This record gives sequence, structure tokens and C-alpha cells, in this order.
Amino acid sequence: MKTSEKILTYIGDKNQATVHELVDHLGLSRMAVSKQLSNLVAEGKLTKVGKPPKVFYQITRGKREFASHKISEKSRKKIEENFLLITPTGERLEGIEGFVFWCQKTGQPIEKTADEYAKTLSRYDAFKRNGLINGMEKFKTTFNKIGLDRIFYLDFYSIERFGKTRTGQLLLYAKQSQNKKLMRELADDIRPTVDALIKRYEIDGVGFIPPTVKREVQFMKELEKNLHPHIRRVSIVKIKTDIIVPQKTLNKLDDRIENARKTIIVNEKGAFDNILLIDDAVGSGATLNETSLQIKERGICKGKIIGLSITGSFKGFDVISEV
Repeated sequence: MKTSEKILTYIGDKNQATVHELVDHLGLSRMAVSKQLSNLVAEGKLTKVGKPPKVFYQITRGKREFASHKISEKSRKKIEENFLLITPTGERLEGIEGFVFWCQKTGQPIEKTADEYAKTLSRYDAFKRNGLINGMEKFKTTFNKIGLDRIFYLDFYSIERFGKTRTGQLLLYAKQSQNKKLMRELADDIRPTVDALIKRYEIDGVGFIPPTVKREVQFMKELEKNLHPHIRRVSIVKIKTDIIVPQKTLNKLDDRIENARKTIIVNEKGAFDNILLIDDAVGSGATLNETSLQIKERGICKGKIIGLSITGSFKGFDVISEV
């Protein structure tokens, strides 16, 4: 039996293994075992989990089972481009691998579910124009007075039956795990769209909605550092209160509006022609709307105020409580 096959057999029996375990089991040098492991990871047969000094290797789930499933080319393309799953153990599974794993875990037929996923995604894609979802209709039916001239989402946070979108998954775990790598990945993903909006609306000021939940690594701060540092920032601050009440904990629209109006302050003294306001997730949209109303009331912006949220809800007043 080849060394690579011995490694796969051992890990298959044990569920996972470290380099040290395999060195002891095979009686080979650490360098020889590490080389074999690197090859198996590159071939997609093994998955590397964890960070030094605690690194484990596991059999990659999904890929080998896929060969027996006849997924149409159209559905396969949709899945490869859009499907992302973060498992309960923190493993990142994408494309077909992740989809097969999700179907098996939830007990759903793979081929049939693949076609249904592609059709569902196509329905939601119909709302996108040039990679953006227009959220103005929702704002018009939610607020009596709107401060934004335009509001766009990059993606929906979740879709029916299949849950969080790829963007929704990245946003959730970037924030909850305070993972700078995921934050930079999201910044890289949205940069072309931000570039296009800045050019299209001749933006000369960018404002980032400040975070309300205290974390050591703040997603919006990392986003601000990674997006267009050369463009002037609109100074927006979150007032500290004795008891912090995050927007996501409020279930009533009026409460969210009051929270945003009284705790988000635009303390900018300069003037701008056109402003881009960026938020991470829009549930009701109260924070973006109230911030834009403040900007207009203070006469800071001479032209348009454009809102951009990384994710938004599909309809009504959805509480995106996780992020």
C-alpha cells in the first residue's frame, strides 16, 4: 500500500489526525509525512483544519461522493459560483463540495435539490442590476420621510429554504469570529461595486455606520481601512450610553428609528457634493435612513446621498438579529 493510501486509511478510521500521530504511525520523517499531506490537500482528498500549533487533517467530505451524482451543468455552475457553508465546527465548504455535504446532512436528494437551488437563486438574481439590488421601494413603504436618494444592497442576507447566501455567511462569521481574513475577503469582494458607485455618482465623501456591539475587532472599522482611504470620511459616531441597546435587539420599527436618531450622531463640519453611506446589514433600514436625514438637516451634502448595504432583507421589516 502506498504511503498516501495508508494516510487516508488511518485518517478515515480515526476521523482526524495530526502530523505527529502520522509520523508515529508510519515510522517516517516529519518532512516526508508533511509532503504527503500537502499533496493530498492539493488533490482535495484531505482538508486541513485549525491553526498552528493545533492542526488536524480530515477526509474531505463531498467531493468524492459527487462523482455519482448527475447535476445539470446549469445547476452545477450556480452552485460553484454561489454556495458557501460554514459548518458547526468552523470548516469552510464551497461549491459542489459544500452543497453535497449540506444535502446529505439535511437528508435531501442531491440532484433534485440542486435544480431547485438554481431556480430559487435565479428568482432572486432577477432583482439585481449591475450587481446591485435596489432597496428604494422597501424604504418608501417603510418610512414617512426618506433621507437617502438611492439605497442598494450587494446581496440578500438569506433566501427561502436554503438560508444564508454566500455573502450572508461571510458577513456573519467575519463579525462573530472577528476574523480579519474574512473581513478583508469581503472588502475585496465589494470594492469593484464601491468603485463603480463612487464613479457613477461622483462621490467625494464616504461615511461608515459605526458598530453598536462592542468587539475587539470591529468589522466596519476594518472595512473602512480597506476601502478607499484617499476619499474623505464623513464623521459619524455612536454615542455611548449607560446601557448599550443594539439595533438588532429591537423588534419594533419605531424603537429602531428612535435608537438610530438619538444614538447615531453626524458630527461632521465639512461639506461634500455627494456622499456614500455604507452599512453591513439592513433589516429595517432605520440607521441608514436616520443618518442620511441628519446629513441633509445639517446641510453637509449639496448633492445626493447614496446608501450601500452589504446585505439586505428581501421584504418587509426583517430583523437580521445574528449580525
